[in-house]
Amino acid sequence: MRTITHPATDGSPPRRRGQQNLLASERSSGGQRQYADSAVDRIHLIRQLYAAGLSSKAIAELASCVIDGKATPELLQRLAAERKHLDQRIADLAHARDRLSSVIDGASSNMHTGTPCQRNGQA
Repeated sequence: MRTITHPATDGSPPRRRGQQNLLASERSSGGQRQYADSAVDRIHLIRQLYAAGLSSKAIAELASCVIDGKATPELLQRLAAERKHLDQRIADLAHARDRLSSVIDGASSNMHTGTPCQRNGQA
C-alpha cells in the first residue's frame, strides 16, 4: 500500500477518482487514503483514457474491460464509437484551423498591401 498525492494530470486527486469508482483506496489508522501498488499503473491508464478524450463516466463504464483486461465485443464497439467521435472532433478542429489560417492570411495581406480583408469567404 502507498499514499499517493495528486498524481493526475487532469487535476483530479485520487480521492475524486475513488468517488467516480475509478480507483479504490483504504484508510490508514491516521486517516490517510492508501492505494494498492497497482494503483500507479491504473492511474497511468486512466490518464491515457482522459487524454484520448473519454469522460470519467465513460472510463468508469469501461473500467472492468479496459483496466482489468477483459475485452468484450461491447468494449470494442464502445471504443470504436469513442474513436469515431474523436475523429469528428479532429475534423472540426482542422476545419476551424483552416478558416483561421485564411483569416490570418487575409489580415496579413491587408497589413502589407492595404487590400481589404475577405468577408464571408468572398475573394
